[in-house]
Amino acid sequence: MTVLAVLFVIAVLIFVIEMLRRQKIREKYAVLWIVIGLASLLLAVFPDLLIWAAHVVGVQVPSNLLFAIAVILLMGVTLHLSREVSAGEDEIRALAEEVAILRADLRDVQEQLPNDPEARPTA
Repeated sequence: MTVLAVLFVIAVLIFVIEMLRRQKIREKYAVLWIVIGLASLLLAVFPDLLIWAAHVVGVQVPSNLLFAIAVILLMGVTLHLSREVSAGEDEIRALAEEVAILRADLRDVQEQLPNDPEARPTA
């Protein structure tokens, strides 16, 4: 089981690094996944670390500690991504408003030009 866990974590790390290399994921997210992968690799290679950490924290079943850490981590990632999406939506809204203003200005300029294409100034 340990070998399977190590191979899975290594496969995930290779996948994240490949996504980073192909610029499919930003560096700040890749660092997060690499740190998670390395921590998972450490726990896969040394499972007694989880037992020790559970004893230190006062959790009776080590897998419960692992699930609690995973839930906290997922909540943090979700909160961060929600903030990123909100910032992106604000930026998109501002850009859409700017485009609408520019289109209105362009329409006003075009209405002021003479209708005869021959009479229009050339750039």
